[in-house]
Amino acid sequence: MSCKEALNILMIAFNTVIIFVGAASMAVGFVVEINKKYAVGVLDKIKDLPPEIVNLTYAGYILFAAGALIIFIGILGCCSTYCRNKCVLMTFSLILLIVIVAEITVLVLILFYEPKVAKMLDTIREKVAKNIKDSYGLNNDVTNAWDETMYMFQCCGYNNYTDFTGSAFVSMISQYPQFCCFTKSVQCDLAGAKSEHVDGCFVAVVNFVKHNSIIIVVLASCAFAFQVGAMILAFILCKM
Repeated sequence: MSCKEALNILMIAFNTVIIFVGAASMAVGFVVEINKKYAVGVLDKIKDLPPEIVNLTYAGYILFAAGALIIFIGILGCCSTYCRNKCVLMTFSLILLIVIVAEITVLVLILFYEPKVAKMLDTIREKVAKNIKDSYGLNNDVTNAWDETMYMFQCCGYNNYTDFTGSAFVSMISQYPQFCCFTKSVQCDLAGAKSEHVDGCFVAVVNFVKHNSIIIVVLASCAFAFQVGAMILAFILCKM
C-alpha cells in the first residue's frame, strides 16, 4: 500500500467519524427539543426576558442544524477523497477551515456564558414568580407547562411554594399544587407546603442548561479534533 492510499483510507476514516458525530449531535438536538418544555419551556410565557435566556430555548435547533452541517462536511470529505480531485479537496479544506473557526467561536461563547447561567436565571426570579401568581390556574398553557415541569423534576414553583401564595389558583381552591408536598395522599395546603420544603425548579432549570452546555462542548470538541485532522490530510493530499 502506497503512502497516498494510506492517507486516503485515513481521510475516509476521519470523515466517517465526523459523520457519526454529526448524527449524534442531531439526535441530541432532537431529544433536547422534546425535553426542553420541562425546563425552559415555562420561561416561554414570560415577557421581557434577557436575550441570553431566550436563546437557551434554541439549543435543540442549534444542535440539530450543527449536526446536519457536520454530516454534510463528512460526506463532502468522503466524496472528495474518493474522487481524488485536488480542486474538490481544496474546496473541502477551505469550507472545513471556515467551519472550524465557527466552532471555536461557539465553544468560546459557551465556555464564557455557561458559568453565568445560574446568575442570569437568578435575576428573573421575581418575573417568574409573578407569572405563576398571575397565570397559574387561569391560563391553561402556563398551568400545563408548570405541571409538566414540576412533575418531571419533582419541584415546586420556581423558587418554592411561596410562588403560589396569593395566586389565583390558591385563592380559588385554598390549596397548593400537589407537587409542593411530598405526601401525595392528602391535599397540599399551606401548612403542608411550608413543612415539607419541596425545592423550587430553579435548580432543575440551571442543571438542565448546564448539562446541555456540556453535551454541546463535548460534541463540538470531538468534531473539531477530527475536522482539524481531516483538513490537514486534505492539504497533504492536495500537495501529492
